[in-house]
Amino acid sequence: MLNVVSLLIGAVALVFAIVAFLPLLGWANWLIIPLAIIGAVVGMLSRSTAGRNLNLFVIVIGVVRLMLGGGIL
Repeated sequence: MLNVVSLLIGAVALVFAIVAFLPLLGWANWLIIPLAIIGAVVGMLSRSTAGRNLNLFVIVIGVVRLMLGGGIL
């Protein structure tokens, strides 16, 4: 059950991360990364790894986007 919750959180974060790739919306990654971290923690509590891996992928996407936009130096 926790894996399903983690997958749902990851899917929502991924949709927002895709939207945050638009110009002038890069600031949204500052909100997406903590959401994905919460999903990864929930995913770590389950036996399956799919939810955790999805959330880690979203975190990487968000951090790379922030580095490209100058949000993280």
